[in-house]
Amino acid sequence: MASKPPTGDPVQDAPQVDEVQHAAAGLPAIGHTLRIAQQQMGVRRTALTLLRVNQKDGFDCPGCAWPEPDHRHKAEFCENGAKAVAEEATLRRVTPDFFAAHPVADLATRSGYWLGQQGRLTHPMYLAEGAERYEPVSWDRAFDIIAEEIAALDSPDESVFYTSGRTSNEAAFLYQLFARELGTNNLPDCSNMCHESSGSALTETIGIGKGSVLLEDLYKSDLIIVAGQNPGTNHPRMLSALEKAKNNGAKIITVNPLPEAGMERFKNPQTPKGMLKGTALTDLFLQIRLGGDQALFRLLNKLILETEGAVDEEFVREHTHGYEDFTAAARAADWDDTLRATGLDRARIEEALGMILASKRTVVCWAMGLTQHKHSVPTIREVVNFLLLRGNIGRPGAGVCPVRGHSNVQGDRTMGIFERPAPAFLDALEKEFGFAPPRHHGLDVVRAIRALRDGDAKVFFAMGGNFVSASPDTDVTEAAMRRARLTVHVSTKLNRSHAVTGARALILPTLGRTERDRQASGEQVVTVEDSMGMVHASRGRLEPASKQLLSEPAIVCRLARRVLGDTSRTPWEEFEKDYASVRDRIARVIPGFEDFNAKIARPGGFALPHAPRDERRFPTATGKANFTAAPVEYPAVPKGRLLLQTIRSHDQYNTTIYGLDDRYRGIKNGRRVVLVHPDDAADLGLAEGTYADLVSEWQDGVERRAPGFRVVHYPTARGCAAAYYPETNVLVPLDATADTSNTPASKSVVVRLEQSAVD
Repeated sequence: MASKPPTGDPVQDAPQVDEVQHAAAGLPAIGHTLRIAQQQMGVRRTALTLLRVNQKDGFDCPGCAWPEPDHRHKAEFCENGAKAVAEEATLRRVTPDFFAAHPVADLATRSGYWLGQQGRLTHPMYLAEGAERYEPVSWDRAFDIIAEEIAALDSPDESVFYTSGRTSNEAAFLYQLFARELGTNNLPDCSNMCHESSGSALTETIGIGKGSVLLEDLYKSDLIIVAGQNPGTNHPRMLSALEKAKNNGAKIITVNPLPEAGMERFKNPQTPKGMLKGTALTDLFLQIRLGGDQALFRLLNKLILETEGAVDEEFVREHTHGYEDFTAAARAADWDDTLRATGLDRARIEEALGMILASKRTVVCWAMGLTQHKHSVPTIREVVNFLLLRGNIGRPGAGVCPVRGHSNVQGDRTMGIFERPAPAFLDALEKEFGFAPPRHHGLDVVRAIRALRDGDAKVFFAMGGNFVSASPDTDVTEAAMRRARLTVHVSTKLNRSHAVTGARALILPTLGRTERDRQASGEQVVTVEDSMGMVHASRGRLEPASKQLLSEPAIVCRLARRVLGDTSRTPWEEFEKDYASVRDRIARVIPGFEDFNAKIARPGGFALPHAPRDERRFPTATGKANFTAAPVEYPAVPKGRLLLQTIRSHDQYNTTIYGLDDRYRGIKNGRRVVLVHPDDAADLGLAEGTYADLVSEWQDGVERRAPGFRVVHYPTARGCAAAYYPETNVLVPLDATADTSNTPASKSVVVRLEQSAVD
């Protein structure tokens, strides 16, 4: 039987610290998965639901974007994926009675954990101007309210349309179509805060802002470098792929400031051997300082250039541009500077070089540890340089592998969710739909917050997500949202963003990935694109949590009909009735989706074309893969300060908090902890178990403070610290962003630690 949600917020003032774990998954993961699933869904619903996750005739996990293998286990899900499914398929409900009992001021005092535990939203809810509580509202009235506010704008560019990575391809395509027919490119998305740096770097260097490998390439590789990533918590099914690669003979180098259990040993719960012993994954651990990755790869490139026969000269000659400028910069790399930037010793780098030179097929995987620094884009360009040198792009077993986060964040971008759309995409949209889409660039996440703050944006509409908690500079973001005339959130569950509102606010409840989607033409399927460019169908199997729910495509279509009215020639009503008609239009607008409906009828879906991978053709400005030669950068940290990275706990996915433990790191019953190297803590006079305020230092001189964090002595890299977000997003200045991509620099925040008043 499912359990009831907590009535009060758990006390988090005294987190406990236990032993750090050195293996991921295994029996503890199974036990934790079943316990959480039963609490949310009950026994029977748990069995019916989890066995359909990531199956070819089932639904795509609403968690991460890691791809599924062609041959799938009956239990093709991980612990955190099961938690995501359980929270969506929960039997708990948030009804109008809940909102009557909890004014917005009360909701604003609650933790994200408590809000999320209350269950599924069941009715559209409206917060009138000056009101204290949300009240139920009809769908027609909700769309009228949005239309009123949009009609009152001086320009469509005073509206912002945000997208979460959970949104299906069909909903995302309709959403951007509506925004552009309205007249704006203000389409920020969660990618702006995570892999925008990857897209920026890869588009410039190889001509496409996506990874160039498929799962089979990992299995065929000789060497996999995992940099700035924690698969054991953030992409647990990736561990199975790494295990298979190891069994096929691959070596693995892990580059990270924190040792992570998943990269040490994986106890595969699908096999008896895995359960008992597991597989050691990492062959070489390079415990790098935060922000030192560009310096490391630059030195490795220098060493490759100095090794006779190490460069794939034919590939460089036939397929690349800018080699001479790059080699001049690489040969200038200095050992002492690199050791200072990375915190590594010479012997470890030379050991890595030996493994690199022995590999004929190398893959580099990365995530937020590389993308959320000021110099993230040149860092990723340097990774591309590293792979180009030895011809490791465009052949089996080799390539770039940015590991995306949310389940369809890459698909949303493919569908046109982007504030800076390519002219060719807009041309195709105009040809297909007969209107002139705006050509000027719109607002990304950071610029949207500034516009709201400054009164230049007045309507904020979010298709999923938890914008307030996901964004940087929490106090600034919340103040900006409160300046809006109207905030609208399409959601399945409660979150912090529902308590930080504009003058008026709407919560529009929507179907989840697990639920049946019935429209006038019958039961519908939607599609998603995974982290490796595979597109496949997703079919919900559960009855909707409420008869009042609308699907995301239906919400967009009805909104468009109400806002655009008779001036629109787009067949919104037809699109709502039958999503196949949406896919027919996608097929005519976006390359690679020809015969879209036929392709998704095939079990497992299809791979989108990728010129560098498929043809060794690079659609860049030069027509070749581009070497680059940016100056090496790394963060400068004043004496007595630490460099903080924001991280997830194991009981968390993005801003969704499933529980208050971080099992692998030994943290229990609390989230306000800061991980500090024992020697750094001694230098700062911070004993284990004391409490400190984290205070970030930025060039604007504004004090940003996160109070009351328990100091945990932890084996992180020297000079570095780590703490969970969203609690530490308050420390990340809005203007501290990556060059080119404008991604918040959440992995290199200079902080001082002051003894807390709560100690």
